[in-house]
Amino acid sequence: MSHESQRNIRCLVAKVGLDGHDRGAHVITRAFRDAGFEVIYSGLHKAPEEIVQAAVQEDVDVLGISILSGAHNTLVPKIVEGLEAYDAFEDTLIIVGGIVPDEDREGLKEAGVDAIFGPGTPMEETIEFIRANVTRRD
Repeated sequence: MSHESQRNIRCLVAKVGLDGHDRGAHVITRAFRDAGFEVIYSGLHKAPEEIVQAAVQEDVDVLGISILSGAHNTLVPKIVEGLEAYDAFEDTLIIVGGIVPDEDREGLKEAGVDAIFGPGTPMEETIEFIRANVTRRD
């Protein structure tokens, strides 16, 4: 492998909407850093547009959306639409972590989410999914 193809995977861990619970986002941010990923954390209470701007400006490979508020069916599609508007959707692996009822999962995947990880998912499972599915843009 060339040095260029070993570039770190860039991730944005984002908290969208009014959800004020960020312990899980901090845990996953640390786990991603420990796995060798470059990680940007959005901070709390970000609008979908702010997350899209950060993902585009930081040229991330992975967008991890942490959501516990129940507003995932409204907020996540807005983020996907924003990424599409900036022609960044195809190059961005989108994962969602948090509380997503089983009946909502298929709709989110149809909207463009690549994977959903609920509470208790082993960190290594999420990390391996990213490594196996990220689009390399060397």
